[in-house]
Amino acid sequence: MTMLRPLTLTCALGLALAGCGRKEAEPAPSAAAPASPAASATAGAVPGGAAQVVRIGHVGPLSGPQAHYGKDNENGVRMAIDELNAQGLSIGGKPVRFALVAEDDAGDPRQGTAAAQKLCDEKVAGVVGHLNSGTSIPASRVYNDCGIPHITASASNPALTQPGYKTTFRLIANDNALGAAVAGYAADTLKLKKVAIVDDRTAYGQGVAEVFRKTAEARGMQVVDRQFTNDKATDFSAILTSIKSKNPDAIFYGGLDPQAGPMLRQMEQLGLDKVRFLGGDGICTSEIAKLSGNAKTLDNLVCATGGASIERMPGGKAWKQKYDQRFPGQFQVYSPYTYDATFVLVDAMKRANSTDPKVYTPMIASTDYQGVTAHIQFEPNGELKNPATTLFTYKGGQKAPLD
Repeated sequence: MTMLRPLTLTCALGLALAGCGRKEAEPAPSAAAPASPAASATAGAVPGGAAQVVRIGHVGPLSGPQAHYGKDNENGVRMAIDELNAQGLSIGGKPVRFALVAEDDAGDPRQGTAAAQKLCDEKVAGVVGHLNSGTSIPASRVYNDCGIPHITASASNPALTQPGYKTTFRLIANDNALGAAVAGYAADTLKLKKVAIVDDRTAYGQGVAEVFRKTAEARGMQVVDRQFTNDKATDFSAILTSIKSKNPDAIFYGGLDPQAGPMLRQMEQLGLDKVRFLGGDGICTSEIAKLSGNAKTLDNLVCATGGASIERMPGGKAWKQKYDQRFPGQFQVYSPYTYDATFVLVDAMKRANSTDPKVYTPMIASTDYQGVTAHIQFEPNGELKNPATTLFTYKGGQKAPLD
C-alpha cells in the first residue's frame, strides 16, 4: 500500500522520539506463539556467544489506528527470522543468529525518519519496512545516507524509487498499477459512468487517487466530485452528502481502512447503499469488515492489492496455515511480503558471504529468489519485476478475489 498505521507501545503521534516504540528480540525458538516481553528484554543473547548476532530491523505502525497493519507486517518478519535461525546458517565462515529490532513509527513521517536514524545508529544489517509511503519516502534517504538496505512490502507510491537509491527496494506493485487496475475494472467490467473521488492527503492516498482519476477519465468516466479528508478523520457526513447530490455510480477512496470503514457505514446511513466503493490496497484488509460494522455497503467494495491473492501465491496456502497457527486472527495483507523481504535480505548476505551492508547490498539487485509471494527479481531502480495485481471484493464480510 502505502500508508498505513497498527499494537504495542504508545507514542505521541507526530513526535519523533528516538526511543519510542523500540523493541529488540531474538525470535522465540517455538513457533507456537509470538515472542514474549521477557524474550524481548533479552535481545541478542546467544548461547555461549558462539554465533554472530545479525540484527534485522522492522519499522511500521505498532500504535494508533494502523497498528493492525504494522503488527501483521512485524509477524511476517518474525516468522522468517525464526525459520532462518532454525537452519543454523553460517555466513562468512561464522555461525549467525538473526534478531529482530522493531520500531514503531505510528504511520507518522517524522517518527519514521527518527526510527530510521535510530536503526542506522544501531548498525542493523538491513530493514524491512516501512509500511506507509509517507514514512518510507523520507526514511529511504536516511537509509541511503547510512548505507543500509531496506525493502518495503507495502509502500506503493511510485516516488519511493524515483531518487534511484541503491538501498531501496519494493516487493509489490506500485500505485500506477493499483489505481489503473481499479479504474480499468470500473470502466470495462462494471460499466460505470460517473465517479466521485476522495483522498486523505497522504502520499499514498493522493498518489493512488490521482492515478485512478487519470485512468478513469482516459476510459471515458466522468469525475463528478473531488473531496479531501485526512488520515485521522472519522466523520464523513458532509463529504458524503455533497457527493450524494452529484449522483455518482461509485466513490473511489484513496486512503486506509480506519477511514474507509466508517465511510462505508455512513454511506449506508445516507442511503448510498447502491453506490460502488473503490480503492487500493489500503482498504483491502480483513479488518475493514469490523471497522465498517459489517455495513451492507461492504458488498459494493472493489479494491486492488499489489500481488497475488494468498490462495494463488506459489507458497501461499501452506504459509497462511503456519501464520494462522502462530498469530490467529491477525492476518491483514502484507505479512507474506515482509516474510519474503526478510529472506531476500538474507539470500543476498549468503551470496555475498557477508552480513556487512556495504558488501551484500549490491547483491540484492541481482536477486533471483523463489518466495512465498512470487518469483522475486528487481528492476535496476529497485522495483519488483513483473508485479502482479489482484482485485478483491467482499462476500458475507469476507475478502474474496475476483475471477
